[in-house]
Amino acid sequence: MDNQFVWRERFNTGVDTIDKEHQKLFKIINKLFAFREDETVNQWACQESIKFFKEHAINHFADEEAYMASIDYEWLDQHKRLHRGFRENTLPALERELEQTQYSPDAIEHFLGVCAGWLIGHTLTEDLAITGKKTKKSMKLVSSDYIADTEKIIVNLISDMFELDSHMISDSYNGDKFGNGVYYRLIYGAPSTKKKQEVILIFEEKLLINTVGKIMGIKTNKLDNSLIHASRYVARKFVDRVMEQFQTEDAYELQAENLLSYEQFQKVFELENPQVRLLFNTDAGYFSYCMIAPHLLETDIGSRIGADNAMDEVKEYLKNRETESAKPKVLIVDDSMTIREHMRELLCDNYNITLAESSLAAIRSITLNKPDLVLLDYEMPVCDGRQMLEMLRSDHEFADVPVIFLTGRSDPESVKNVMSLKPAGYLLKHLNPADIKKNIDSYFEKKQTR
Repeated sequence: MDNQFVWRERFNTGVDTIDKEHQKLFKIINKLFAFREDETVNQWACQESIKFFKEHAINHFADEEAYMASIDYEWLDQHKRLHRGFRENTLPALERELEQTQYSPDAIEHFLGVCAGWLIGHTLTEDLAITGKKTKKSMKLVSSDYIADTEKIIVNLISDMFELDSHMISDSYNGDKFGNGVYYRLIYGAPSTKKKQEVILIFEEKLLINTVGKIMGIKTNKLDNSLIHASRYVARKFVDRVMEQFQTEDAYELQAENLLSYEQFQKVFELENPQVRLLFNTDAGYFSYCMIAPHLLETDIGSRIGADNAMDEVKEYLKNRETESAKPKVLIVDDSMTIREHMRELLCDNYNITLAESSLAAIRSITLNKPDLVLLDYEMPVCDGRQMLEMLRSDHEFADVPVIFLTGRSDPESVKNVMSLKPAGYLLKHLNPADIKKNIDSYFEKKQTR
């Protein structure tokens, strides 16, 4: 993959000792990337480099804390806690994994991804905040408009961390799929009060590649294990920065994290109904921030990622995503939840399914994630199937989206009314499910042949 961890001028804090150590850590990670690519490099060289990284990281923490103490930095205790967590929990867990697997390529990739992500997130948030180059808690907000405040914080953070312009395109994101998404769930608890809080971040795949991947020097346009691990740690830093902008007596700590499939994400979304559901468009891709305020949470959706299973969980997650992305995308539009779920069950083994309960929701879904086929009900409230197809055909970007009507209306007049809009087919709901699937399979087989 030819990774090259790229040091950028904007990472400089202006404090010589801190910047020199940052650059050394970057160089060590680059050496490890090179070792991983070179099969002739022996295990001893990797062990020594990892040991060298650990020593430099620990020395860096001590130097950084000494500098913060010398300037009476307000958030020194919080910074020490972050250092202690990485030094006493994260690094030892990674070292155990390396030893238990005898420095396997997967374990080295996991180590690299976690350390790279931690270093990127720490450099772009905590360290630049020390010297005032990036805002820390200076944005303390007193406004009662929590949504508006969260929007401002996120826009500023995206700009601070990745130098991207972004704007919120919806404050009522409905869980629609956009592009190839990565769904990352973080569950926090306050030990003193037993309160819970949950955040779900949804990244368009290309956004991770164009931000974290670019800093890591990744040359491909595809997610891999090390990029996912790095992105997890950068995302944690991002959420920490959002949460700390709001004054609260509760000290929330991360208790669990999951990587979710789209179907698992939908289940969480429907069960927990996030109070904050913001969708942003950046120069590099879409991003959503959803938060569930403290209440009872469904925590058994998706496998928890821990020190003992992170490698396997990420590999399995990427494998499942690759399988899903290879399937044709089918959007099912029907105001009946029974029909939507029935069709999902019928087609999900062979197709990547998205659901919409109305024509307006379908248009939004098509805008974010253009499907290979739409199965469209004719009779729906507010805007029926024919009107929706008219809207699609009037927009040059979506005029070629194939639509098959799946409806209970079989009268000749209804069929005639839509023929001028050139649907790809007309199926009746009362057909045998096997026949419906056979028709859809046949459509894609013919399309592939053409």
